[in-house]
Amino acid sequence: MANQKVLILPGWRGSGHSHWQMRWVNQYAYQVVDQHEWMRPLRGDWLARLEEVMSDVSESVYLVAHGLGCIQIAAWAQISAHSHKVHGALLVAPSDVEASHFQDVLSSWRPIELKALPFKSILIGSQNDLDCRAERAAHFAMLWGAQYLSLGECGHLNAESNLGDWPEGHALLSELMKEKEHGH
Repeated sequence: MANQKVLILPGWRGSGHSHWQMRWVNQYAYQVVDQHEWMRPLRGDWLARLEEVMSDVSESVYLVAHGLGCIQIAAWAQISAHSHKVHGALLVAPSDVEASHFQDVLSSWRPIELKALPFKSILIGSQNDLDCRAERAAHFAMLWGAQYLSLGECGHLNAESNLGDWPEGHALLSELMKEKEHGH
């Protein structure tokens, strides 16, 4: 997996040290796309930050997003001058920002971009994610052109889901990276 960079895109409120994303950062030296504002995120700011990070990247990139980070990728991919650098994305537990419980804090994120992503992606959801109903996650996957996998009843697939280092998720990322390496 030489010359392949992995960018971690946490969701709303960021990912704490016990979240699988931060565990992956520590284990594999992946880079986090830090945001200036995690608690009241503005869509334009987050898209600009990802574009800034991607402008400095020269090698092939894989994106690993959680929650709001998935919605960020869907929006960013449609406007970016750098989306061609992305060779794949692992989209985990997207946040349905159009749901009523997100109306106040995530209003700048509506509507959700539903055009197909210009790179291969896998969307992983859960049957009991309070941030996104399973049917909505499957709908996002279909419209984004992503392979959809449900992990059953695992909540929001975050630290509270007790995934630990989440080796199963990392295996999916590794497979995604190998597919591109072998020209699939």
